[in-house]
Amino acid sequence: MTALQDPESAVRTAGPRAGGTPGWAAVLAASIGQFLVVLDISVVNVALPDMRSGLDLGATALQWVVNAYSLTFAGFLLLGGRAADLFGRKLVFLLGVGLFFVASLAGGLATDGWTLIAARAVQGLGAAIIAPVTLSLITGTFPAGPARTKAIAMWTAVGTAGGATGGLVGGLLTDYLDWRWVLLINVPVGIVVAVIALLWLHDEAAEGPRPRLDLPGAVLVTAGVGALAFGIGQTEGHGWTSAASLVPLVAGPVLLALFVAVEARVREPLVQLRLFRLRSVSVGNLATLVSMMGGFALWYFLSLYMQNVLHYSAVRTGVSFLPHTAGIIIGSKLAPPLMARMDARLLAGIGGLLAAAGFGWQSAVLDADGTFLTAILGPGLVMAFGFGLLMTPLVEASTFGADASEAGAVAGVVNTSRTIGGAIGLTVLATAASRSGDDLAAGYSTAFWVAAAITAVGTALVVFLPRPQGDTSPVS
Repeated sequence: MTALQDPESAVRTAGPRAGGTPGWAAVLAASIGQFLVVLDISVVNVALPDMRSGLDLGATALQWVVNAYSLTFAGFLLLGGRAADLFGRKLVFLLGVGLFFVASLAGGLATDGWTLIAARAVQGLGAAIIAPVTLSLITGTFPAGPARTKAIAMWTAVGTAGGATGGLVGGLLTDYLDWRWVLLINVPVGIVVAVIALLWLHDEAAEGPRPRLDLPGAVLVTAGVGALAFGIGQTEGHGWTSAASLVPLVAGPVLLALFVAVEARVREPLVQLRLFRLRSVSVGNLATLVSMMGGFALWYFLSLYMQNVLHYSAVRTGVSFLPHTAGIIIGSKLAPPLMARMDARLLAGIGGLLAAAGFGWQSAVLDADGTFLTAILGPGLVMAFGFGLLMTPLVEASTFGADASEAGAVAGVVNTSRTIGGAIGLTVLATAASRSGDDLAAGYSTAFWVAAAITAVGTALVVFLPRPQGDTSPVS
């Protein structure tokens, strides 16, 4: 994080490490990979009705088309990040892209529901391998300094754009081609990113014997995060007090507590717990998790409002999100030069308060008679621009101070924080929205008010990040 290092260090580490992966190749591969991962979380949603009719899916099977991806994605993130540290980012990245490629092809050619669900599960596994590697490619290629800040800003902007454009891409492909193309489109993109990885990505040679993969820890954290994500998803249909929700919600934290106990005792843990003694890593990830709880409202509930209240088509909804995408990109691109001139904590605070204010504004103007200009454009730009300013310093803080050999594990933690935060946020906000009954506009308005409050809490946490020029000592 620029505000967390001394000026001389920033000058010495302004570019990628000599003899390794070219900076442009690391940023390009990381950005495309992250775009694919985030895109496939949202692009399928628009095609669900066509999938249902095309494969004669029931309501449960249709839900699992979404859940199969999200559960394996959330559960295997830490494992994917650590595997990159142990076996090399290039090899693991290619493995993730290969799994994603094969699963997308299988899903796009599926002739029955269970084949599609299985393909989505493998897609999620591939995404869980790709996502932490994309961030660790950047943190492992660029030492702490202005160049890393700019690369993280690009990674943040492109990843967010993937989520924002998912509805538009899915709508266009479904309306003008076929639902199968929301999966098949990954095939040519996967080939492009695989070629980039094969030709230009390089792994630094490992010194000494290669550590073993912590299999007990991997099993516990995968099961724990997967159970927690599953339980959160169950609350929407069964409520918080049903056995279907309570059992996984209790089992998840228990398994994660066992994971922490195992990590504290094994010689070669999946995640070094000492990393969390770094205030930047612990506070940065907590702030990221809380902020993502509120941030989910921007895309999810605004999409529902446009389609269910204003009766926009899928394509029109996607097009209406283009200003929001631009706001995120502009905010993310402005963050690095601003971080070079001001305390990054202050910048994150400004961004978070803008986002919270945008959520409040959005809540105030949501009604059945809203128009694009009065109910979507203005508050949407404020929300998106604020999040663009907020997320770049948060992501950099969450990885600051970690050794390059542990970049994958830390990136896995960051992505897990983002994913679990979004899952918890969706459930909390959906519960708040449901209290308005059949008045959809009022329900969505309530969700945005809650999102404003959550985002304000997440923003308040940035004051606990290390002070400038402080806390830069290595982890011991």
